[in-house]
Amino acid sequence: MKQALSITISGRVQGVGFRFSAVNKAQALGLKGFVKNNRDGTVYIEAEGPPENLQELVQWCWQGPPSARVEHVSHQEIPVRDYARFGVK
Repeated sequence: MKQALSITISGRVQGVGFRFSAVNKAQALGLKGFVKNNRDGTVYIEAEGPPENLQELVQWCWQGPPSARVEHVSHQEIPVRDYARFGVK
């Protein structure tokens, strides 16, 4: 069963390689979707795949790459959009 989540990460998460690290993690988990920087300084992810893999991605978001300083991670279920791959927007 496939599920989809939107995830917003706040803290020092831009300019630290968060998006590219998120792509590597999501691809390793077999997830599809995208990651992008928001103008407010947060990072936004839409990911879809098996629920247990999505939860692993959410847990990873609390750490991010070594130079990130994550303050908060929020996520909610969204409709599945059947993305073809996971990439940066």
